[in-house]
Amino acid sequence: MALQSDRHGGILALCLGLPSTINNTGKDLHPYRCFFMCMVKKWNFFSFSKTQGFLALFTGDTGEIRAEVREQIDTKVAEWKEEGKAEIVPGVLFIDEIHMLDIECFSFLNRALENEMSPILIVATNRGFTTIRGTNNKSAHGIPVDLLDRLLIIKTDPYTEDEIHKILDIRCQEEDVDMSEGAKHLLTKIGVETSLRYAINLITAAALACQKRKGKTVELEDINRVYNLFLDVKRSTQYLMEYQSQYMFSETGEVDEDDANAMVL
Repeated sequence: MALQSDRHGGILALCLGLPSTINNTGKDLHPYRCFFMCMVKKWNFFSFSKTQGFLALFTGDTGEIRAEVREQIDTKVAEWKEEGKAEIVPGVLFIDEIHMLDIECFSFLNRALENEMSPILIVATNRGFTTIRGTNNKSAHGIPVDLLDRLLIIKTDPYTEDEIHKILDIRCQEEDVDMSEGAKHLLTKIGVETSLRYAINLITAAALACQKRKGKTVELEDINRVYNLFLDVKRSTQYLMEYQSQYMFSETGEVDEDDANAMVL
């Protein structure tokens, strides 16, 4: 939230409910967090000293903010907004792997998003149609339909070969790995056929293989060596399907062709 006032202390005086003695000689823009104002108001609400309240902000001894304190701050912020003294700048709440939340968490998010002071919600998931945790119902991405209806879903496309090559090139620079162009092209091909994460993990392994043979630049032989040493998901799945009878506690029954293709893909 951005507040427009005469001076820095004037806003704190309003927040604390104290008279402001600063002259209105000019206007400055100060960013304030609602949490900061709630804490200052909380310590004043319980008749503690202002110094003690400010120290609590830096020591982390904030405790729980009571509902009446939040309501007073929300009312004051709404007044400032109506008077043109404040502008609400929403924060950003990022939730990764949102499919791990259960139905109660989704209900809380639905209610919280209805508040005009709620932050911008950004979520990420890699799930398709899956069960919503806490229920027996399935939904796209494991998110209830009513919450999905509130979201703007960003379309994503698989990386192209040129994009994978650029990403691997940047990764080599970040890890200080000197790699030949032939090795980069081979690593790019591996990334296209397997996955980008697998190709990125091979960079460090190939650098160690290069260091083992006392070389200075990662060559094709290093990429081939680590590619044969470390399996990707597809090759590992095929290996398990071929030799599953030789593993302990393995399923020795026949595997359907559709299930086998799904595991490999």
